[in-house]
Amino acid sequence: MIGNKKLIGTSVLTALAASICCITPVLAVLAGTTGLASTFSWIEPFRPYLIGFTVLVLAFAWYQKFKPKTQAKIDCECDDEKSNFINSKGFLFLITLFAGAMLAFPSYSHILYSSTGSSKQIVYVEQSNIKEIRVTIEGMTCTGCEAHIESEVNKLDGILKVNADYEAANTIVKYDETKVDLQKIETAILSTGYKIVK
Repeated sequence: MIGNKKLIGTSVLTALAASICCITPVLAVLAGTTGLASTFSWIEPFRPYLIGFTVLVLAFAWYQKFKPKTQAKIDCECDDEKSNFINSKGFLFLITLFAGAMLAFPSYSHILYSSTGSSKQIVYVEQSNIKEIRVTIEGMTCTGCEAHIESEVNKLDGILKVNADYEAANTIVKYDETKVDLQKIETAILSTGYKIVK
């Protein structure tokens, strides 16, 4: 029979693997190495399988916790095993919560990015100086990727609006051409680790 510790470890690893493509950009921003952000985007196609495997492993672990014990197993148990927190239902509950938080990470990862666009001063720009571009980007897999790109581009002076969309695989940038140019915008996007498709 598979040990409970192995089941818990497996569920944590698969939950982390299922969300690694979205965790990496946040960790990269926190570490100041934004170029590493898209490193694990290749995992995204496997995400549904990893989620399913995580759920199955956790379900099996919970089944083992609530499965009625045979008399032979009751007679064999030591008092040490009952007092061990790692073998308790409470620990399994905490691991289940952690795995759930990791699996749901792509849906809330965008809140971990600072919204530099909202703290900018109101600037009046001549209508003739406003330009809008659409940049096709490869490697975005979730809203965290969108927030990462938006955060980096918003750091540039002259950016009026940035809207990254991972489903459409593009970013639309509205900017003042007297303060920033296309090359600086593309450099900011490339600094996140995602690729621009021309």
